[in-house]
Amino acid sequence: MAYITGLTKSKKEWTPEFIVAIDDETCIGCGRCYKVCAHDVLSFEELDEDDSAKMFMKVENPGNCIGCGACGRTCSKKCFSFAPVEA
Repeated sequence: MAYITGLTKSKKEWTPEFIVAIDDETCIGCGRCYKVCAHDVLSFEELDEDDSAKMFMKVENPGNCIGCGACGRTCSKKCFSFAPVEA
């Protein structure tokens, strides 16, 4: 099975892993991932439960993801799932 690959500046090949999902049960809505993503992939979603305004992240524009993994590295709760994409 072949995956989409990229090249680093030094011409080293790598396989990017793109966002598959965010676990909304684990996400605390801190926004660190939102701040670090420069490609407008994520957005906030508010969940109204018993008069509490719980926020969590959702994947708004998955096609904008470049597979850098910055969002997953900044997430203290490890909410993100990633996978490579078949070529």
